[in-house]
Amino acid sequence: MASVRVEAQVSADELLKAVRQLRLAELERFTSRVIALQAQLRAPSLPQPEAELLLKINRGIPAGMGNRYSQLTAKRRAETLSPEEHRELLRLTEQVERVEADRIKHLARLARIRNTTLSKLVKDLGIRTPHHA
Repeated sequence: MASVRVEAQVSADELLKAVRQLRLAELERFTSRVIALQAQLRAPSLPQPEAELLLKINRGIPAGMGNRYSQLTAKRRAETLSPEEHRELLRLTEQVERVEADRIKHLARLARIRNTTLSKLVKDLGIRTPHHA
């Protein structure tokens, strides 16, 4: 997607209306970037290790993978998966679980750095469970 620089004054409601037009994968990437921005604004002088961990935490699964995973899980719920699609879903599930395990590992590392619990860190950062979980 091409991007252009636009200067405008819009209300939060107008901005939210524009964000509603994003496809799910784009919305997830946008949300991750907003969360990273929020963390940066809360602590503008984050130490480099924390900043790097936050980037890894907010990376998420690749959009194409997430979209296909959602399609296949919907077909599984509808009981319309072919055997080939079932094998693909199993492979994608393993990949998604690896990404989420890495995310939790990075969250735990950040919690240790900040000398807090994982659950408190997740709450403080406003991190939600991914929609594919």
